[in-house]
Amino acid sequence: MLSRRAVLAWMMQGAGVRAGEEREESGVKLCWCPPGKFRMGSPASDPNHRWDEVQVDVTLTKGFWAGKYEVTQRQWARVVGEFPQPQEKGVGDDFPVHWVSFIEAEEFCRKLAAPRGWAFRLPTEAEWEYACRAGTTSAYSFGETISERRANYGKVLNEASKVGSYPANAWGLHDMHGNVWEYCRDWYHPRLPGGVDPDLYATEGQVNRDGSLSRVRRGGAWIEPAWACRSAVRLRYEPERRSDHIGFRVVMAQITTRP
Repeated sequence: MLSRRAVLAWMMQGAGVRAGEEREESGVKLCWCPPGKFRMGSPASDPNHRWDEVQVDVTLTKGFWAGKYEVTQRQWARVVGEFPQPQEKGVGDDFPVHWVSFIEAEEFCRKLAAPRGWAFRLPTEAEWEYACRAGTTSAYSFGETISERRANYGKVLNEASKVGSYPANAWGLHDMHGNVWEYCRDWYHPRLPGGVDPDLYATEGQVNRDGSLSRVRRGGAWIEPAWACRSAVRLRYEPERRSDHIGFRVVMAQITTRP
């Protein structure tokens, strides 16, 4: 157990102490995701298991702050200004921003001010799934099944809902399942990255049929069926493209020597 002095030093560096602890930086509400280990992916026994979800063990040696909500249209307008394309699938200050590319999402992150030694960025795949699961091992962070009371999916609303409209997971994070897909910083690789602090931001992945490369998106969306909203689901998307059902969530992490 950490001594009081060690805890205070840790806090002064900007880290949290307990899972789900909240703070706000640059107008973004954040929840603390502590260091830890977890099994990434889905078991073969999952009836919706996909070939690129083969489980791996992951250790995250540093905790990080994850956005309590998906980035909203209000936040985008305040930080960036104009939208790349008109918002149409859920319109309003508290709706998640969409019709933005991975590249534009990264630029948004760079414009946010963070405490010394920390930076805003998109989450790695491992960070995203770790935050989504919040200590759980089930198909969804709230159990093995999903319902319309838990998430926006299956074209029930036919558009995104206001962030925070559904219950949060155990670490205080909302809309990790459904609403809009969320960009991760990793390039898409057929095999999940395991090991210690995996980060495939600079490691180009599988080449698409047209010769392009894709980043990863996670979490499902309002347009998707239930299986696509599971904690382990991962799909690819080219970083230059935009969609009406893809947005993003930021994390605030300690700066390392990585890109």
